[in-house]
Amino acid sequence: MTKTNRCREVKESFSIGIRNEKSLHAAMKEWYALPGDQFEVKVDNFFIDILRTFPDGEAPLLIEIQTGNFTAIRHKLLDLLPKYQVRLVYPIPQEKWILRITPEGEIKSRRKSPKTGTAMDIFRELVRIPGLIADANFTIEVVLTREEHIWCEDGKGSWRRGGVSIKDRRLLEVVERIPLFTKNDFQRFLPLEIKNPFSNKDLAACGYTLYQARKMTYCFRKMGIIKEAGKHRNELLFVRN
Repeated sequence: MTKTNRCREVKESFSIGIRNEKSLHAAMKEWYALPGDQFEVKVDNFFIDILRTFPDGEAPLLIEIQTGNFTAIRHKLLDLLPKYQVRLVYPIPQEKWILRITPEGEIKSRRKSPKTGTAMDIFRELVRIPGLIADANFTIEVVLTREEHIWCEDGKGSWRRGGVSIKDRRLLEVVERIPLFTKNDFQRFLPLEIKNPFSNKDLAACGYTLYQARKMTYCFRKMGIIKEAGKHRNELLFVRN
């Protein structure tokens, strides 16, 4: 692709993202959909990203693509889950490229971010909806992606980025999909070598950060996967249920 065509593509993506949904959200809907799925169907008082029906009379599945934090969709889930099966699809950038552009859409630079995402990042968001993660009507699918993030040098963004605004996220490739449909599916995050009882520090010693371990054990307690089993000094201890 020539630089001229690349600039035109970025400008079009930039304007679409301002007018309507972001590029990543639209691309994920298209990628996740199956033949027969319906888009943007109104259910009760909400528009659903994907409505999936089944020929055998099974209850329809409402699929929501969430590219931001889970607080933004919490109210929607609270209203829908008592009556419907809802799946939350959450893309996590395993690899991320940063494309810097001017306010006019001209490309300044493109570089690979040193930050990498993993499926463990789901717990950073799950702690925002602790009352829902054990609901039988609620399932999650993590999708690891390669993405391009478009940063605009418009002086309106965070001071941490020197005023650069994040204008869009573009899907480059789906690397892996990780269904988390049952409590057993979440067991993959508990290292086999971990012994009962264990602490957050024990989990961190298995390759996680202490921050990740704390988020995970908080969610697992809410889901009934683990339970508290006392303390060792100032550390909570847990055992598998």
